[in-house]
Amino acid sequence: MKTTPAAMRPPLVAPTRREIVAGIVAVSTLALAPRARAAIDLGDGELSVVSDGKLSQPISFLLPETPEAEARALFEANGMAFGPVTPDCNVTILRRGDRLAIFDAGSGSNFMETAGRLGENLAAAGFDPAAFTDVILTHAHPDHLWGVLDDLDELVFPNAAYRIARAEHAFWSSPDAFAALPAERASFVAGAQSRLKALGDRLELVAVGAEVFPGVEAVDTSGHTPGHLSYVVHAKSGPTTVLGDAITSAVISFRKPDWRIGPDQDRAKGAETRRKLLDRLAADRSRIVGFHLPHPGVGRVERRGDAFAFVADA
Repeated sequence: MKTTPAAMRPPLVAPTRREIVAGIVAVSTLALAPRARAAIDLGDGELSVVSDGKLSQPISFLLPETPEAEARALFEANGMAFGPVTPDCNVTILRRGDRLAIFDAGSGSNFMETAGRLGENLAAAGFDPAAFTDVILTHAHPDHLWGVLDDLDELVFPNAAYRIARAEHAFWSSPDAFAALPAERASFVAGAQSRLKALGDRLELVAVGAEVFPGVEAVDTSGHTPGHLSYVVHAKSGPTTVLGDAITSAVISFRKPDWRIGPDQDRAKGAETRRKLLDRLAADRSRIVGFHLPHPGVGRVERRGDAFAFVADA
């Protein structure tokens, strides 16, 4: 067998730390079946949804103020087994011209074993993290923010600019944030502070009403967190609202929007925001993408008596 002289062989190039981590992740997740993206033609762009996996939430965390009998009755009336819920994590992507934005960054590998699948699913859907120009954050909870860094604390989206609400940044960056939250959420604060600091001058603080990306408007949906934003994508095909966690359950949020839920930092304001948002979305017939609605989380809101229903797109 003919061999190539050593002097003529291409030089060996040491892999970067990012390539090493990517290789480890690829090998360890071969058995997983990544979900293909769901794509929507906006007429002047394309909106896609890619999964970051699922969460697991006990009823006691989700509905700490609701009597068990009422919660059980709601679940059973809607064909759901009463027990821990496993909401999807749907990450929205918007392509317009030469710009590519991602709304939220998933949880990374350090939050829940059932989440953190964004990297492999982006690859399966044909997206290169280096191609993203914008990362637009709804809020700073782990499943939305922690995925901005990889396991080596390097930026997952190395060429992107990052945006978050000024009020959201002010809360999570404050030393008072630890005292403002229950002790079991101290890791939320530590994780948010380390990642916001790592973003440095790449991070732009935005106000309600700002255009954060061509044709994308920031909308106040605070309550879940102090500076939570949703985003309206204005398009030729009509508006689409990227909800973040303003609405989180296809059953509880729609059938019982006034119930106070545990994940909301300000439970009363969260319920008020949810009711107003559902009223508007039902009236406008605007398309929505819900981060925690059943994958891919795309659909519309319909009024049903004094409550609402999520109608998924076909």
